[in-house]
Amino acid sequence: MDLQTPFPRGEEPTPPRIAVIGGGITGLAAAWQLQQKVEGTGFQYTLLEASGRWGGKIRTERIDGFGVSPFVVEAGPDAFVTQKPWALELARELGLEERLLGTDDRRRRTYVRVQGRLTPLPEGIMLIVPTRFRPFLTSRLFSLRGKLRMGLELFIPPRQDETDETLADFIRRRLGAEVLDRLGEPLLAGIYNADAERQSLLATFPRFRELERRYGSLTRGMWAMRRRTRHPAGASPRPLFMSFRTGMAELVEALVPRLTGDLRLNTRVEGLERRPTGGYRLRLSDGGTLEASGVILAIPAAGAAHLLADLAPEAAARLRALRTVSTGTVSLAFRAQDAPRLEGFGVVIPRSEGRAINAITWTTAKFPERAPEGYELVRVFFGGSRTPHTFALEDTELLATVQRELAEILGIRAAPLFHRIHRWPRAQPQYDVGHLERVAAIEAALPPDIRVVGSPYRGVGIPDCIHQGREAALCLAAVLETQRKLSTQAARG
Repeated sequence: MDLQTPFPRGEEPTPPRIAVIGGGITGLAAAWQLQQKVEGTGFQYTLLEASGRWGGKIRTERIDGFGVSPFVVEAGPDAFVTQKPWALELARELGLEERLLGTDDRRRRTYVRVQGRLTPLPEGIMLIVPTRFRPFLTSRLFSLRGKLRMGLELFIPPRQDETDETLADFIRRRLGAEVLDRLGEPLLAGIYNADAERQSLLATFPRFRELERRYGSLTRGMWAMRRRTRHPAGASPRPLFMSFRTGMAELVEALVPRLTGDLRLNTRVEGLERRPTGGYRLRLSDGGTLEASGVILAIPAAGAAHLLADLAPEAAARLRALRTVSTGTVSLAFRAQDAPRLEGFGVVIPRSEGRAINAITWTTAKFPERAPEGYELVRVFFGGSRTPHTFALEDTELLATVQRELAEILGIRAAPLFHRIHRWPRAQPQYDVGHLERVAAIEAALPPDIRVVGSPYRGVGIPDCIHQGREAALCLAAVLETQRKLSTQAARG
């Protein structure tokens, strides 16, 4: 019986069924939240995934045969940030606290390739802002002119209006063009695989604007933050990045068996239509249908636009306008004697260097447990807005290009023991200027019993996606609970 239709006196309606479309971490988190009690009322849910596996971009391969422990190769994210609490919270709910693995912060150093040379970020740099003078003044990363321009940041009046601006414009305005070239573009835009000249400040680094407004200066704001986050003597700070002992897939492997709803792999939703009596009918790739009172779309924006074309044409048009780029990684394994370890987590490469790759992570410096003793694992990033030509290469040519880059940048000339290429076509959302306004307009154009969530909207990281999934479940459950109460009142006169 549909929620909008009064039911016979004395007959209680069944709990609402919510269809969650997409089995990545966002959809899994939404299902997990729906499984919890919401104001004492349970919700039925069906989780539908078009592919044959759960987890979306979270995918870990464990490769044996080289030592006591396996290589741990990540196809997607290799860690999550701990400053946002939602991934840690979920891990603890699943009993994974003892499985958490922090980065080896003794080696937490990042290098920037500048004018053909690897130069470490000076100690005390917080994102792009120096908080310690001596390392900054003695660093070779910036010219004297660049350092003087950064020092002027203390005296530049803060911007007062609330309008968005590009990350590039913000960094140039506050810190100068050299900081944009050597830090902002490769480091901050690199986090989002974005073009700094188009990237929305408010959607990606809103804290910068908040610090500017509150303290009048990024530098003063970062100083204040550093004072507040000092730890007591003898206390160990939590690592900024964490993963799990045998890879990020542990999160998915722990979550899926705990889900008690209707879970379906290899089931694509081909169509979505509103039922005359309320709720929705989903047409499935196996020829069947599914009735649902509400829908959570945890899939790429283009897929959501396709399903919403008739139901919410304005939202669908706005969804189609959201940009994406294609990105990829190449992971390569070496014997330790063939690849002397970089004393740092990796290298970021400014666009101005003209290289064929974007960045390098020395995986076994970041997480030593990712390879057996006596071996090293390195990960190279390519594609996106910075090196789209590299993404277009065939695998053989791509591997040869990556090996040339490693030889020239890190001096690694040995052939890898094995490699893994992972490509993500049109899977990286681009948060261009005005992104938050576009997302708000999409949400306003949707029916109240449909939600769109995931990396295209309000954060690309694992914590953000978990948070979006759980919040969507709570909001949709509240909408359907209100509908059910109104239906109950109407039925009972």
